[in-house]
Amino acid sequence: MYEELKKAVCDANVELHKQQLVICSWGNVSGIDRSAGIVAIKPSGLAYDELTADKIVLLDLEGNLVEGDLNPSSDTPTHLELYRNFEAIGGICHTHSLSATMWAQSCKEIPCFGTTHADYFYGSVPVTEVMKPDEIKSDYELNTGKVIVRRFAEIDPMKIPAVLVANHGPFTWGRAPAEALEATVVLEQIATMALGTITIKPKQGPIAEELLDKHYLRKHGKEAYYGQQNPARQ
Repeated sequence: MYEELKKAVCDANVELHKQQLVICSWGNVSGIDRSAGIVAIKPSGLAYDELTADKIVLLDLEGNLVEGDLNPSSDTPTHLELYRNFEAIGGICHTHSLSATMWAQSCKEIPCFGTTHADYFYGSVPVTEVMKPDEIKSDYELNTGKVIVRRFAEIDPMKIPAVLVANHGPFTWGRAPAEALEATVVLEQIATMALGTITIKPKQGPIAEELLDKHYLRKHGKEAYYGQQNPARQ
């Protein structure tokens, strides 16, 4: 019944490895069937070259096992918390990709310095607060999700589909697993660009608001014209 979902999640995880955004078994991608409330996620600790669709684990939104013989990712409670709170998302990706993780470990948001960033993220990529000792000692993965949700209390998660968890690493999301993966690929690229920018010019300021609006809205706004969205403009 959920073969298409499992395949989409498997394919996104495999592509994550092909894109060299993960090493060993680090990182995971999940997807959700909103109509059924079923989440598919990579098994914990499984090497990417061993991953097949039949090994993807299915759970409900409360974390109850629906299908699978392997343990789900240890990050599953974080994914579930995001699905419960960000109702528009259909896929989530978590990595420890090099440049984005540097920003996360520094507990600094990634400023929007230019148009490459603005094409995908409507402003700085935020960083969460540092987790408190009691949040770490008990229900750590669930509390990781909660600090992300708190950080987005006044941010539309679909306009900035990424976050840096302080001292940890990035999470991204989208309307499907493949879209969450794309957000991770782009996040790593703009994280690297931002590091280079402040190396060249440490006091570089953010992009002008007018240019941020132009580049983000021409792809994602109500009157978007980038790509093939409007055949009349081909």
